[in-house]
Amino acid sequence: MRINERHSWQLAITEAKEIQIKLAAEVSRVCNITAPSFIAGVDISVNRWTKTGTGAVVILSYPDLEIVEIKTVTDRVSFPYVPGLLSFREMPLLLAAFEKIEFAPDLVLVDGQGIAHPRRMGIASHLGLLLGIPTIGCAKSRLCGEHDVPDNVAGSYTELKDDEEVIGAVLRTKNNVKPLYISIGHMIDLPLAIRWVMACCRGYRLPEPTRLAHQAAGGNLKTENKAALAGTKY
Repeated sequence: MRINERHSWQLAITEAKEIQIKLAAEVSRVCNITAPSFIAGVDISVNRWTKTGTGAVVILSYPDLEIVEIKTVTDRVSFPYVPGLLSFREMPLLLAAFEKIEFAPDLVLVDGQGIAHPRRMGIASHLGLLLGIPTIGCAKSRLCGEHDVPDNVAGSYTELKDDEEVIGAVLRTKNNVKPLYISIGHMIDLPLAIRWVMACCRGYRLPEPTRLAHQAAGGNLKTENKAALAGTKY
């Protein structure tokens, strides 16, 4: 799969922040998705002791959400852990995994922030720009902004705001469980981001693409035993 390399990954922290500010202006908040055939989920697992990480891309067919491809890449992680700069630490692994895939996705759900980020350039937005594919940020925790608590019924949500700007939604994906923080990654709008996340939920807190990517990044999902793992609780 073609990657649009825009910059080096060996950067100082100040340089990385400058790149985020520059790229944020290029994020598209307009959706062009109609009927996706393949939806990808991505996640990363980092071992702080060995300083290595595994990036995982899981491609699912839509609407049945059956696994069609899993690719993982494990390598050394060199960029330091800095909140707000995780894409510079984790993106090289994800891009290496995307270079190996055969089924190009029409939409990517990312375990991380999109524009719900202090510089409006979380890993979902960064990845979308480099791939040229619509992306959605599906984070398990908040990085910035304020919000009211959504109702406890699946599908309920409230707006996530930062200085009165709506930067995402706090979405209840399952009854009576913690919500997810959904935001525009690239080439999508917020109402459709919410719609597609809910369309990919199958009774778990996490939508199926990122749930399975989480398992794959942890070494717990293989193509040969995918049927057995399909019912594994997250």
